[in-house]
Amino acid sequence: MTRLALKPLTFIVFVACSIALPAVAANHPNLVINQQDVKAMKLAITQPGAFKDAFDAKLSAVDLGLTQPIEVPTPKDAGGGYTHEKHKSNYQQMYDTGIIYQLTGDKKYAKYVKNMLLQYAQLYPTLPLHPKRKSNNEGKLFWQGLNEAVWLVHTIQAYDFIYDALTPAERNSIEKGAITPVALFLSEQSPHTFNKVHNHGTWATAAVGMSGYVLDKPLWVERALYDLNLAKKGGFMRQLNELFSPDGYYNEGPYYQRYALMPFVTFAKAIEQNEPQRKIFQYRDGILLKAITSTVELSYNKLFFPLNDAIKSKGIDTIELVNGVAIAYGLNGDPRLLDIAQQQNNILLTGDGLKVAQGLDNHLQQPFPFTSALFRDGQHGDDGALVVMRQGEANDQAIVFKATAQGLGHGHFDKLTWQFYDAGNEIVSDYGAARFLNVEAKFGGRYLPENKSWAKQTIAHNTLVVDEKSHFNGDVKFANKHHPKLAFYDAKQDLTISSASIDTAYDDVAFKRTLALVNIKQRDAVIGIDIMRVTADKPHQYDLPIHYQGQLIDTNFDRQASLAQLSTLGNKNGYQHLWSLATANLTKEKAANELAKVTWLNDNGHFYTLSTLVNTNFNNATDEQMLFTQLGANDPNMNLRQQQSFIHRVNATNHTYVSVIEPHGEYNPSKEYTLAATSSVAGLIYHQQDELEAVQINFTDGQQYLLAINQTDKAVTQDTQNVISVNGVQYPFSGRAQLLSIK
Repeated sequence: MTRLALKPLTFIVFVACSIALPAVAANHPNLVINQQDVKAMKLAITQPGAFKDAFDAKLSAVDLGLTQPIEVPTPKDAGGGYTHEKHKSNYQQMYDTGIIYQLTGDKKYAKYVKNMLLQYAQLYPTLPLHPKRKSNNEGKLFWQGLNEAVWLVHTIQAYDFIYDALTPAERNSIEKGAITPVALFLSEQSPHTFNKVHNHGTWATAAVGMSGYVLDKPLWVERALYDLNLAKKGGFMRQLNELFSPDGYYNEGPYYQRYALMPFVTFAKAIEQNEPQRKIFQYRDGILLKAITSTVELSYNKLFFPLNDAIKSKGIDTIELVNGVAIAYGLNGDPRLLDIAQQQNNILLTGDGLKVAQGLDNHLQQPFPFTSALFRDGQHGDDGALVVMRQGEANDQAIVFKATAQGLGHGHFDKLTWQFYDAGNEIVSDYGAARFLNVEAKFGGRYLPENKSWAKQTIAHNTLVVDEKSHFNGDVKFANKHHPKLAFYDAKQDLTISSASIDTAYDDVAFKRTLALVNIKQRDAVIGIDIMRVTADKPHQYDLPIHYQGQLIDTNFDRQASLAQLSTLGNKNGYQHLWSLATANLTKEKAANELAKVTWLNDNGHFYTLSTLVNTNFNNATDEQMLFTQLGANDPNMNLRQQQSFIHRVNATNHTYVSVIEPHGEYNPSKEYTLAATSSVAGLIYHQQDELEAVQINFTDGQQYLLAINQTDKAVTQDTQNVISVNGVQYPFSGRAQLLSIK
């Protein structure tokens, strides 16, 4: 850990004159952009290139804005409403117009920003708490204080841009009426949020700290870094310590990692500009740069993995990551980041944005490597992990194995869930969040009630549900105290495998899941293998759902469909939202150790079959069913998406689910052909021998393969030698796992 050059004070103090605080920069601009940046950018806009193109586009947009009257309305709407959206567009317009002033020197732009700020200086002191406030993070301009902080992060930069164009009297009016009241509202008047280790706290501390640099208030900066009392119980530095794992994984998941990235990197850039001796980008072994890179890595086909409370349309082109990639490239010049910047197609008018533009103009970009990776969770990296398994190119097959901690209030009850991707599409899916962001008609743009009743519940995910109850009985506080244990992660050419377990999600039930992504080159095929071992002290009902994207094509067992009337699968914990479409009694349908196969067709034109063992002779199951469901029951406002799933239900004390997911074939309606619409998996055989286990996969053409796994808790290297006996035949293998061809 890098020691800060300036040791913060640890005693409670509120009188600035009694503290020996560091001086801050007096020149403007002094946050994300400095005077040297402005000089370089002014030169760049006189020459053809990506930066000049970005400047010309922004200039046209700003000039159009100047033709419109300034409107600073009294707040009355929640997210998505007119006043909410107007104040959002105002801070963006002030920011954009301010940077155009810096690059052109034309005072009409500074005047526009000044006039808008003066209107805010008149309005803000008159505002009560927002009329649509719904949470303890209350705002005045916006329904929640989070948006207030976002407003100040942008507005203080706009003010910084035009600072030198204002008279002392104008500065006094703006600071006294707008900047200072907002900063104090976010800090002294909202200590529960300002000192919170959470993305709301990150935005608040960034807003106040950046304002401290511009207004020459070093106490504000210290409070932003170390909490209101300078006691290190909150603040930006503690957020850096606790919200990111050593691998740069953010506790709340990729969606909120993307959102929190903006204040983290923006405030850090301001710290670096004003107090480089703090070495903020070197802190915790460069944790912020790791966070930027990991945010990119936690995406597929440009969209973030929809874990926890996530909106599935967000991706690497979001402005938060555009800022992060630009700042990271400005610091380290990594040409692989230019590949992402090129895909983002958004050049920032900053010094770092100029470096990105010049790198792209000179064709310096190199492919960003989307490879298998382990992202440990928790401050010390010991609160489970997120595993991403990939094969081949960026849009080829991928498995996401979620064995992370709860993720605070935005976390879902989904321990050891998984998703599968192929050919650019989500195949085995996660619902993400039940929310229409900023659509006022849909619950004011906030999280819908169904986010709690469905999206967070365990049945909404691809993991084990016991007795129709969610993990940790749906208790967030309890869930935050527990996490899965990562058993191992091993990645090598053609085989990535990981295993994790948890015994606290239910009182007397423990389960361990092992997932593997296997490239069988002899067959030109990539398959996923899933082993879920469940142990308990007494019999339970076990449900293992698969939420799939596509159209059901076929099953190799008969289904009894609900033709005239639908009923719900249950009455609580998410089951009340599932219509029961069909059922199949696998105990009667299948002989021991046979496969139950479900095939569906995805929009990408490929078929997918999940083959799973049923009536296994190594379990004591009393009966097994396959249940087919559709989401949408008990949803009077039609808030939920109509998605489908099938659920493998088993009544037993102990049970081991063994499944293979197989992409195959092609459906081309344009050219009117269908290829390989039928699964080629003929059989699965599961073997267990003490700490060794194996899954034998037999294909219809006679080829047979054995995935052999060493599940020991002891250290295993690639040189560790193992031997597993299968049907009297000895199969040696090395390391954690190996795919063997059976002759």
